[in-house]
Amino acid sequence: MYARLLKNPTRSAFLFGPRGTGKSTWIRQRFPEAPLYDLLDTGEALRLAADPQALYRELANCPSGSWAVIDEVQKAPALLNEVHRLIEGKGLRFILSGSSARKLRRGGVNLLAGRAITTNLFPLTSAELSSDFSLDQALQFGTLPLAVDAETAQDYLHSYVETYLVQEIQAEALTRNVGAFARFLEVAARQNAQTTNATGIARDTGVHRRTVESHFQILVDTLLGHWLPAWRLKSSNRQLQRSKFYFFDCGVARALTGRLPYPPTTEELGSQMETLVLNELRAYLAYSKLDYVPHYWRSYDGAEVDILIETARGFVAIEVKAAARWEKRFNRGLRRIADELGRSKTTCYGIYAGERAALWDDVQVLPATAFLPRLWDGKVIA
Repeated sequence: MYARLLKNPTRSAFLFGPRGTGKSTWIRQRFPEAPLYDLLDTGEALRLAADPQALYRELANCPSGSWAVIDEVQKAPALLNEVHRLIEGKGLRFILSGSSARKLRRGGVNLLAGRAITTNLFPLTSAELSSDFSLDQALQFGTLPLAVDAETAQDYLHSYVETYLVQEIQAEALTRNVGAFARFLEVAARQNAQTTNATGIARDTGVHRRTVESHFQILVDTLLGHWLPAWRLKSSNRQLQRSKFYFFDCGVARALTGRLPYPPTTEELGSQMETLVLNELRAYLAYSKLDYVPHYWRSYDGAEVDILIETARGFVAIEVKAAARWEKRFNRGLRRIADELGRSKTTCYGIYAGERAALWDDVQVLPATAFLPRLWDGKVIA
């Protein structure tokens, strides 16, 4: 059991995160005495959906300031009206967890008008795993809690993908053609960490471009992936503008491609390293309550920076390579972006799979296993 870095909220909160990240475990550990409504229990979900006011009747006598939990709240969104009444009239506090925000964003659902903050739980981070963190295992099988055990990782991840297709897609009726969506998932996973070409994916999967765009939105809404937008320099119009798409976990991305039984190829390792570093950055920003938004940057002549973050103190530019040796040519995009943004305002990092730190042309080159502890110590972004 690993200690999670997500802090307890002091007021009502929506807790979102993909399935398998450990939301229910976190809730049981942090709020063991709170009344729990588990809407994964079909009977409980049907009972409360048919009579949402039952929630108010059952909790109205709880002392002011008490906590209550509704797990998978998106399965009965009408309950949020009763949650609202209990927060306002009785002073109760809620943890409202879910693996999909899709239903809560549609149809005029009561989102509590700022009475509940939104927070996210990610797969296990390198900081949470601490001495148990293995870069090779993380790149191959990801860091979902039940995938950290290398003996069962493959079986678990295969089951995870199948469960996702059944529970999140079919049960929620997010798309009518589950077979086409499954083909889309494989193609999208093979293009993980690349600039997204919806037209090309539509051609490869045999569906319309608009369907591909809708499928990507399903992945975002069910928290299986996220967009990394392109950074646009004000001084230049000739820059790539398409976003990149990243899956939330390296192991899930490999499971969707069918590559789990095999060692990662050189090409795979490049995208997996980027995915791992970006997701660690996203988790760090979320858990540290920093509202900075990661981007990437690429010019039309091929200069690129994998991750660019504007902070209150300047810019952090990161280039990620799966190579065991750092080469000077890897610095090209970092030098260009530093010249564009100002060298005094830009801190450049090169992250790679080697073992030694070095300084190349004002680029701090670090092994991934050295960069990640530095990140979580607050020495990269503060």
